[in-house]
Amino acid sequence: MKRLIKLFFLGLISISFSQCASTMKLEKNAPTSFKEIYIKNWVSGVKGGGSGINIFIEIDSKELVLDSVFFRKKSVKLETKPSDPQLFIGRFMSEVNSEETSLSITNSKDDKNLSFPFNLKDDECVVSYTQNGQIKYYKLTNIVEKPIDALPMSAPPNKNKGKI
Repeated sequence: MKRLIKLFFLGLISISFSQCASTMKLEKNAPTSFKEIYIKNWVSGVKGGGSGINIFIEIDSKELVLDSVFFRKKSVKLETKPSDPQLFIGRFMSEVNSEETSLSITNSKDDKNLSFPFNLKDDECVVSYTQNGQIKYYKLTNIVEKPIDALPMSAPPNKNKGKI
């Protein structure tokens, strides 16, 4: 009887994994025309100020809203600015030049590689969006890398300003 219960749960788990794989199917037709797609690396001029990669995805449609982007084994929510709602920005932070340090040692790189749902090259990403109440995925290729943004260090406030 225990063997039958184990087989039942194993079958249930197998079915749930197959359902997850089918929900991440890439669409063949683009939901809109994509204008410019590029990435920019950035590094803060302040020690511990952070660094990362920003991905910029400009679309032609005012009706379509992109939700997330999958890029280089990571995913983030996309955001827009009120001044340009057709330009979506994904912000990937890196650990370089960051004040946050982890005290525990884990195999996070291996874990992320196993759970990342798409097999992508460094110049490819997948965007997610909702259409007719369904989450859909579309792959973008030939992402251009623009020159790095080295953000200037801001001057500290002058405490003696106005004093003689």
